[in-house]
Parts: sequence; structure tokens; C-alpha cells
Amino acid sequence: MAPNTYLTYARGLDLPTLTAIHTEAMLPVRTAGEANGWAWVTHDATTVSGETVTSLARDITGFRYAERFGGPDRVDTVFLASTPACECPHGQNYSIPHCEDHPFNYSYSRGGFELDYFNIGMRREAHRSGDLLIRGLLDAGIAGRETPVYDTDPAYNADGSVTLRIITDHFGLPAAN
Repeated sequence: MAPNTYLTYARGLDLPTLTAIHTEAMLPVRTAGEANGWAWVTHDATTVSGETVTSLARDITGFRYAERFGGPDRVDTVFLASTPACECPHGQNYSIPHCEDHPFNYSYSRGGFELDYFNIGMRREAHRSGDLLIRGLLDAGIAGRETPVYDTDPAYNADGSVTLRIITDHFGLPAAN
């Protein structure tokens, strides 16, 4: 992902529908695509509110859009942000609401709720809400009581690349260009 990018993947929607929803919300799409059952759109994080994009990613999975899509729980989304983790007074390391300029780097939504979310890299995955990806994070030594790789190599996964690979493998996400 390019720096300062918001990326929303949606399963259960086709690309024209996903693009139309973002256009209606006045969120200009930078790039878009569709593969492997997922449609995706990207946004420039310097011109679009992260809170608005993450809220839309959550909301399109729930009752607010249920009538439009034929019922709730027909859509799930994965949101990714290549923006820095929040360093606002709330703190960057905990699973608490952040400022609107710094959304969590990853969230998974279904049924109108964010079921899994955290910041990526530099051990921030240990402060997460939800355990959807816990097996992959534990196996990679990113979360858990014992993280021997971090103990010997503090730079391990600092950029979040290992975590991003776990996310994309778990959901079968295609590469977004």
C-alpha cells in the first residue's frame, strides 16, 4: 500500500456498488478493483477523514444498508490504513477511540460492528480488540506472552509487513493496485 492510503475491501458487494456508496458519501476514490470475491477502493488519507472511511466500512455491513443489499450480514469489510498510529493524548498503543485523523490501521466489520481491530507493527497488535487473527499473530510471535523474535530483534515487524501478510492470507485478499 502506498503511504497515507485508506483501503477498504468489501466481500458481498460488486465494484460498481462499492464505488457508488463511496461516491454518495463524498469520498473520492483514488483506485478501485475487484478480484477473488473482493471489491476494493482506496482513498488519499491526506484529503479524506479516516473516521468517515472506517465508519462507512463498518456501516455498509449492517442494518443501515440492509434494505439496499437484501439483508444484514451479507457484506463484510476489511479496512487497512497506511497512516501512522495515533500519537494523540489518547495514546497510540491501546484499543480505545482515536482521533478522526488516525484510524486503527486494520479493522474487520460484519453485521454493522467492528469485530476485530488494532494498529499494525511495533508490537501494537498486542493491544487489540477481537481475536479473529490471534492464531496467526501467536504463530508469528507478534502477540502473546512469549515473543522471542521481538526479544532478539526489536526491528522485527516494525513496519507491520508480517502482520499485513497474516491479514491478507487469512481473508484471501487480492493485491490492491
